[in-house]
Amino acid sequence: MNAGGKNDKILDTIGSLVAEERSLRDRSTRNLGLGDEDQERLRAVEVQLDQCWDLLRQRRAKSEFGENPDEAAVRPPSEVEGYQG
Repeated sequence: MNAGGKNDKILDTIGSLVAEERSLRDRSTRNLGLGDEDQERLRAVEVQLDQCWDLLRQRRAKSEFGENPDEAAVRPPSEVEGYQG
């Protein structure tokens, strides 16, 4: 798969995660909060989103500077949480 195809796949994953995040947040608003399981899932979705955005940024930067974007790797949550780009 070429770099663009992999980037598209990451963007598709981001889109799915954003949709799930919206659904959970809407449910939270309707129900005046979320149960423990949904709260955990929302947190997991937020972490996955941070990781996906970070991976996409890494791939784009490597491409821009003539490096192999396939060398980009998912970083642990502790490195990407709260990333301010």
